[in-house]
Amino acid sequence: MAAAAAELVIGWCIFGLLLLAILAFCWIYVRKYQSRRESEVVSTVTAIFSLAVALITSALLPVDIFLVSYMKNQNGTFKEWANANVSVQIEDTVLYGYYTLYSVILFCVFFWIPFVYFYYEEKDDDTSKCSQIKTALKYTLGFVVICALLLLVGAFVPLNLPSNKNSTEWEKVKFLFEELGSSHGLAALSFSISSLTLIGMLAAITYTAYGMSALPLNLIKGTRNAAYERLENTEDIEEVEQHIQAIRSKSKDGRPLPARDRRTLKQCEERLRTLRKRDQHLEFIENSWWTKFCGALRPLKIIWGIFFILVALLFVISLFLSNLDKALHSAGIDSGFIIFGTNLSNPLNMLLPVLQTVFPLDYILITIIIMYFIFTSMAGIRNIGIWFFWIRLYKIRRGRTRPQALLFLCMILLLIVLHTSYMIYSLAPQYVMYGSQNYLIESNITSDVHKGNSTLSVPKRCDADAPEDQCTVTRTYLFLHKFWFFSAAYYFGNWAFLGVFLIGLIVSCCKGKKSVIEGVDDDSDISDDEPSAYSV
Repeated sequence: MAAAAAELVIGWCIFGLLLLAILAFCWIYVRKYQSRRESEVVSTVTAIFSLAVALITSALLPVDIFLVSYMKNQNGTFKEWANANVSVQIEDTVLYGYYTLYSVILFCVFFWIPFVYFYYEEKDDDTSKCSQIKTALKYTLGFVVICALLLLVGAFVPLNLPSNKNSTEWEKVKFLFEELGSSHGLAALSFSISSLTLIGMLAAITYTAYGMSALPLNLIKGTRNAAYERLENTEDIEEVEQHIQAIRSKSKDGRPLPARDRRTLKQCEERLRTLRKRDQHLEFIENSWWTKFCGALRPLKIIWGIFFILVALLFVISLFLSNLDKALHSAGIDSGFIIFGTNLSNPLNMLLPVLQTVFPLDYILITIIIMYFIFTSMAGIRNIGIWFFWIRLYKIRRGRTRPQALLFLCMILLLIVLHTSYMIYSLAPQYVMYGSQNYLIESNITSDVHKGNSTLSVPKRCDADAPEDQCTVTRTYLFLHKFWFFSAAYYFGNWAFLGVFLIGLIVSCCKGKKSVIEGVDDDSDISDDEPSAYSV
């Protein structure tokens, strides 16, 4: 029992240290993007907290795998302390951790983030705080209703009703509540989280897949030279000024300008104001120390770009081989494309189980994977922006993001991080299900000494075909695969992810270098009037 407690403490201590690191990362990340003039304490804390909860939930994955793996020896036998009671206690500890974190995520997504967003949307000098709160609660109520419907559907739909045809309606309802209580609400919570993960999959297809190509290629290509851009801009200013002077010269004798010339003059004056504002930004960036510092780091950026594109190709190849394996050898769509064993190995599927045996190497790799998805997602969001169908709502810029846009950003990242857990399962299904667990199977061998056949127990890696009493499934897998139709949707989503990545790679290769102040002139959500060197 002491050994069991020691193993448990090791796993949770690493998790606690990672929790502190996550909080520090989220604080720095949100503060980096929030507007310096329009920052609000509540929206900032909400963004930091919601993103941190999603990252902590993902950080629980390697702890879950570590604990189920260390209950068994490498020869396939259970450790002395790993009796039934201890195993259940360890599994329940992780399960209740997921209950808590997923419940907090539901609270953030369906109540707190919408409430804070609508609260700031209603903010006005003529509106009282009481009126703001009432209006925000009214709009938030719709999200609460959606959450309740998801919980009810997840709780009741998958359950089997009593086989007795003479059962009354009350007995059937009573049976449903008893089943719900006996499963501790796992089905209801799993359905709700899977629904959010499905939305996160769409966000990952839109932003992460494109960001995986845009981020490295932008680092490799770099931005245009600020001095050269300013010279071009000066020429444009002179050209527009000459055009304005030519139009105004038509009215020197007192005659009024025709309507067409008045419209042209107005357009030229607006164009001139934009160019002069652009010149101010270019002058500021050209003379800033940050531009000179970034220029000195240009070789390092190219190296990082090459590294990121190699990592992207590694993920794409691994995901393609994993999906191809499911297409050829899975149990079919009705099972959520579950695989019995591994037929086509991919690099990450081979690497993660090996690293898991030397804790915490798998922790480090999973952290790198999650951080990579966050950075590439941010690259996609910055390049594409936040849209509602064909209407652009916000653009995200360093130090210039309004509170509402910041909440949108963290909501999208939260959903993408939720989907990351299934993405890791797609890349390494055996690792996510069983870690490094082995179980014993009987193998017939021929012995020359005894002139006959004998039976020998040999260890085999746990997979979906393993006996239930010999291999412990992670709690993560129970949440991910409670409903087969979500798993089927994720499978097809992975193919879409690969397709968008290839399209994004072609688009990123064809695009030229970005302007050193790209997005400064046309951002509808910029609150700061002064130029920012960090906008590059």
